[in-house]
Amino acid sequence: MSDPKKDIIKVEHIDVEDPKIKKKNLWFYPLGTVGRDMVYNMFTNFIYLYILYTKQLEADQIVAITAIMVAARVFDAFNDPIMGNIIERTRSKWGKFKPWLLIGVLSTSVVLYLSFNSKLTGWSFVIFFGVIYFLYSITYTMNDISYWGMVPALSRTSDSRNQFTSRTTLFAGVGGTLAGMLIPMFTAGALQIGGNASTAYGVIALIIAILCPLFILFTLLGVRENRDDMEKPAEKVSFKLIVSTIFGNDQLRWMVLIFLLQQIGNSIVIGGIGANYVYFRYGYEGGLYSLFSTIGVAATAFLMLFYPAISRKLKRKAFMKILCYIASAGYILMIISGLLMPDNMLGFWALTIGYMLSAFGMYGFYLIMMISIFNTVEYNELKKGRRDEGIITSIRPFITKLGSALVVVFTSLCYLIFRVTDYTNQIADFEQQANQGIIKTTEEKNALIEGVIKNVQPGQANGMLLFMTILPFALLLASYFLYIKFYKLDEEKYAEIVKELESRK
Repeated sequence: MSDPKKDIIKVEHIDVEDPKIKKKNLWFYPLGTVGRDMVYNMFTNFIYLYILYTKQLEADQIVAITAIMVAARVFDAFNDPIMGNIIERTRSKWGKFKPWLLIGVLSTSVVLYLSFNSKLTGWSFVIFFGVIYFLYSITYTMNDISYWGMVPALSRTSDSRNQFTSRTTLFAGVGGTLAGMLIPMFTAGALQIGGNASTAYGVIALIIAILCPLFILFTLLGVRENRDDMEKPAEKVSFKLIVSTIFGNDQLRWMVLIFLLQQIGNSIVIGGIGANYVYFRYGYEGGLYSLFSTIGVAATAFLMLFYPAISRKLKRKAFMKILCYIASAGYILMIISGLLMPDNMLGFWALTIGYMLSAFGMYGFYLIMMISIFNTVEYNELKKGRRDEGIITSIRPFITKLGSALVVVFTSLCYLIFRVTDYTNQIADFEQQANQGIIKTTEEKNALIEGVIKNVQPGQANGMLLFMTILPFALLLASYFLYIKFYKLDEEKYAEIVKELESRK
């Protein structure tokens, strides 16, 4: 057995609230996530579209791929607290977060490139996809848990935590938005790279795989975090400790359920249904979906920038009520655009503005959920005398990934109910013929695809629209009412806890 004393490292005591250190951290920490979120967006939101539009799949293969994605994401979700526990135990001269951050980012970049550059088809591709998807689950978990686990080690006050959370999600939004805008623009339609989807996705995956490690250097080299807890002996990696941390913290328990509901609702549109709806309703032009997704989330930049100021004037629960009204208006406008408006740019803009409003409400909830989870660290310290930052902060990606697994189930169900693959298989065939040189020009290919889309029935498109509006709205309301009733760590209570912890020290 190892001697726990060997796990103790003498560290430099860093005051993360020192103005000079904090100012630098507020830039170098958020910059690190730009590339990470480009990777996350491409793999999470476009892997299914890549498969649909580059591979011809039978119903049983769709079911197999769905099962793989669900199994991998559930595995990934439960792996998060374990990784968090491993990080808590890590003792090195580079801290407990940065070693795993570097390893995770480099390995994730390799996996991303391989995922979008496979020439396999049929069941051979399904097997390859199963292996690569589980590899992604492991590698991305390393860098994601270590990255977000740093937030409590960079902030000691509620205001600082709001600043780090909102600014980091701003830069994450920059990375995610760039990927969400450029990937469809260059993989479908007039600007498609290489004249076919397979080549386009492969080139973009290579570019993002290079950018991700470059951006993370800002965090690795520029950030200084509090490492005081490394002077304590590291506890053994223990599933029992993970379970006791989560279930022994009543506020964290409720946040698991509340955040899960919000995350499922938040990802339904961008999980693939939104892209296919836009293609089927307004044409196979990636620029249109880029416009839809980019403008749709543009309003969230306001929250990313001004949430710290808003939080000083408006309490979280009051703000959530306002966000509910805004999201409601957005979902109603999206439904009106599809059921009562023509298939022209007027209808498209109504859909896009509606999505922007709903995304604003959802994203506001997301910010509040993240901060609410982070605040359970001090609550845990008050009750148990341990912060358990790595384990508690791993709950955010744990829930995100568990939610994304359920989103895959709902998305595949939608595709099967409304026979989406009847059309995507035909489009994938034309894309493959273009890749093989059988179809000579992009114009010829796009004309054939346009003929396929004209055969989509109104009932199929409207069914997809209702699926991606009514379900998220119901989940948003459920998360709101549960939060109001069961989450007790409001601004006043959190301030009391911090004051009590300071008095003990």
